[in-house]
Order: sequence, then C-alpha cells, then structure tokens
Amino acid sequence: MQTFGIEEEFIFLKPATLQPANVGDDVHTELRGRSPVSRFVSHEFLASQIERSTPVFDRFEQASADLLAFRTRLARAARHRGVLAAGVGAPFQTEGWPEVTNVERYHTVETEFRGLVPDHLINGLHVHVGIPSREAGVQALNRVRVWLPTLLALAVNSPFWRGADTGFSSWRSVHMRRWSTIGCPPIFADAADYDRRIRRLVGVGGTYDLRTIWWNARLAEDHPTVEIRVSDAQLDAPSTLLLAALTRAVVTTALRNAEADVAPIDIAPELLDAGLWHAAREGMESTLLNPETGGLERSQKVADALLRYAGDAIDEVGNRERILALLARTRRLGTGAERQRAALRAGGLPGLTALLAHALTAHD
Repeated sequence: MQTFGIEEEFIFLKPATLQPANVGDDVHTELRGRSPVSRFVSHEFLASQIERSTPVFDRFEQASADLLAFRTRLARAARHRGVLAAGVGAPFQTEGWPEVTNVERYHTVETEFRGLVPDHLINGLHVHVGIPSREAGVQALNRVRVWLPTLLALAVNSPFWRGADTGFSSWRSVHMRRWSTIGCPPIFADAADYDRRIRRLVGVGGTYDLRTIWWNARLAEDHPTVEIRVSDAQLDAPSTLLLAALTRAVVTTALRNAEADVAPIDIAPELLDAGLWHAAREGMESTLLNPETGGLERSQKVADALLRYAGDAIDEVGNRERILALLARTRRLGTGAERQRAALRAGGLPGLTALLAHALTAHD
C-alpha cells in the first residue's frame, strides 16, 4: 500500500460576521516549530489563510492522531486572537479586495490573475500518494481522473458566498473553473508526454511556473507523489481522513491496474468535465456521473462503485471497517455543505458559527 500525506488549508474568520480575519501571519509565527505537529505550517495566498502539510504516513491511525493534534493547536491559537479557524471551502461572507500574504510568489499570482483575486478566498484539501516513478504516476493519473467527480461529491463544503446560498454544494469548485489550468487532467501517453506538455503551458494564461498548473490531479514537482486536489477543505478531521483513505485506495488501485496493463476507463473528456460541474452542484444529495456506465446514477450507488473499484486496496490495509464507518458517518450527518446549510437554517449565523467552531476539533 502506498504512503500518503495531506495538505489542509484553513481560513480565519471573525465570529460575529464570518468574514475573513487577517491573522494568518501571526498564527504562522506562533505555530511554526513549536511542536512536531506544527513543523509543516506555511503561509497561504491570503493573509486570512494558513496551510499545514502533514508528515508522510503509512498507517491510517498515524494520520488520525496527527490531524486532530494540529487542529487543536490551531483552534487555540485562533481563540487567543479572538477569531475562529475554520475548515471550509469558502467563507460565508467576504468584503472587498482581500489582503494578499506578503510573499513574492503570491504577489506574482495577484499580478497574473488580476480580477480573479477577490474570488480566490477558497480553501482546499490535497492528498498526496506515493508513487514508485514518474512514469507510474502518469499512468495512475490516466486512471484516477474518472473518479474525481465522485471524490468531489463526497468533499463538497462551500455552499455560501457573500452571505447567500449559491445553490451549489462546492462553490469553491466553480471559482476554480475560471483559472487557466483546472479540472480533470487530459490523458497522457507517458511521462515524457506529460513533462513536455506541462512545460509548454508555462508562460501561458498566468501559468508562470509548474506549480501554477492547478489540475484536480497532477504529479507533485517536489515530491514523488500523485497529488489529488479536487476536495474542498473539510469541517472536521474524520471527513479529511475519509477522503484521504479513499484517495489513497483509488491511487493504489490505479497504480496496480497500470502495472497489470488494465486499460483506463474510457470516458469522453467533455462528459467528465460536465460530471465535475454536476458534482459541485449536487454533492451527494442527488445523482452523480458513474464513470463505469457513463450515465447519471444515484450518488450512493456511484460511491459504492468507487468502493468496489478500490476494494482490494482498502482490504489490504485492514481499513475497510473504519472507512465504511466514516462513510456511514457522512451519510448520517451529511457532507460539509449539507451540515453548513442545516446549521444556518436552524440557528442563523450564530448556529453556523457554532458548527464551524465545534467541528474543527471534532473526532469520530
């Protein structure tokens, strides 16, 4: 089974309004290097954000303890500043042009992407899965891409924008569609084809280096991993763990199928792209594109198809029972988007604030 790591992006919010609070630099300074779980804290694009990368894991239990320990420290640091740290794909309320973190790279992004910046108050969850070689990674990408809408549907957690319900479950995904390289990656012949094509993108459409190629799945340039970037940031650690476990299993299965010369599922790129949009709108509440049939089917049926596809990898590490329990938890509580909507309906803005505060350090 492959090793894995997780990147989580968080946003700081003012409790009374749920507008972004620009305390990222202060919290970064406090957390950086203070404990083992804080070693990999970094700045993010905006002054109201922070990112944390985990160590490399090979066991589910390691990730569970690590994620919860960091979130507990993050919540404490936010409280000391009178703000709320939240795991959401987009904040409930925004106002004006956001403050960009004072790092040269981020100012370059601001210059290149211009009027998109005010809408880039978005936070994601990225799962890295170890690969034996770049060639193997490209062949895994060719097979993982068709399951990206299913993973997104399970990960939707950004229904609101500027104080209103967007009607989408992942408004973050809609924002991301306007950037120059986004969505499902194309099919590649081999690693040389992948490298040649990504290098031709540099300099076009604001893509000023390889790290600004933002497909929902790509090869990491600094680590020997496949990086799956389709998910919204998650309310709580159990939701993050479920997505990390499923992603690891899907990538592991894709690597094995490639080695066994099992052909990728053949699905038209325009259908796959529309399936992503559909998943961003519907989440797990309606239908999803089933890549095995090419048609819309009940979301739970498509989720079961993903479990069957990755079943051997799930069983191998003995995590099936835990993964099924976490999936049942999502079905019981709802996705992050469903839970946010329910909290706002039941308790207004204070109710949503309470959900975000409680969920950050909730465990299963």
